[in-house]
Amino acid sequence: MSKLESLPQNKRYSFNKLQKRLRRNVGKAIADFNMIEDGDKVMVCLSGGKDSYTMLDILIYLKNIAPINFEIIAVNLDQKQPGFPADVLPTYLDSLQVPYEIVTEDTYSIVKEKVPEGKTTCSLCSRLRRGILYKTATRLGATKIALGHHRDDMLETLFLNMFYGGRLKSMPPKLVSDDGKQVVIRPLAYCAEQEISQYSDLLEFPIIPCNLCGSQENLQRKVIKNMLTDWNKRFPGRIESMFRAMQNVVPSHLADNELFDFNNLKTQDEPFLNGDIGFDQEDFSVSKVTTDNSVKIINIS
Repeated sequence: MSKLESLPQNKRYSFNKLQKRLRRNVGKAIADFNMIEDGDKVMVCLSGGKDSYTMLDILIYLKNIAPINFEIIAVNLDQKQPGFPADVLPTYLDSLQVPYEIVTEDTYSIVKEKVPEGKTTCSLCSRLRRGILYKTATRLGATKIALGHHRDDMLETLFLNMFYGGRLKSMPPKLVSDDGKQVVIRPLAYCAEQEISQYSDLLEFPIIPCNLCGSQENLQRKVIKNMLTDWNKRFPGRIESMFRAMQNVVPSHLADNELFDFNNLKTQDEPFLNGDIGFDQEDFSVSKVTTDNSVKIINIS
């Protein structure tokens, strides 16, 4: 008996709510950013982790109920990591009757050869993987490439860029590749990692660990993740507030001359949109955070 089948009635009700919430968030992200259009062929990048499994599961559901027609093809990149269980994904995808392709490229050996022992492998591994996936999408005639990054990944990237790169930059929900030939989408952009983990655990997806980078405990991203996890425990609602901030950017109140023309700023007769609040005392002591059925008052000081 599966975990889901063995759940008591109240837990099954909670799962149904979780499933509906994730599906709704994915659907909203797709609609908000026009991620998938009629006639699209979506290449769903499947790593074998909880995020990409959840993304594929929800996209299959949405494909069956959407008012538009689009295709899905799942693609996994076998990077020839030692001990990689090559049969797991084909077996799972065959059970779903989903079109798929396993692309085999020995990037593992390249990364181990080029990156000194003890150094993080993510940057090189990511570049190699991205190039292979772009070429695969072109060969398959895919019009969209779907990646499994979620809300928490986007926030972690925002802080990584601020702390280590001196840039106010995150992962966008939708982008065009460097060569201009591919459109990349992130359907899980509105989904919380914790809920994805719960969903994946209950559906018992056949998770495949990444041996290449999973043991690197001192990754900068892991430090940021721990920081955000700590904030979330001590200040409930802070994560949601920060993500809303990513959707409410006011360039006139930052300091980037390329985003806002400070040099030609002049007085005007009518009120200036988002004008100076330098003499106003803003109240950051409380913030309303709407959950499914209630409103919480959160201290975010």
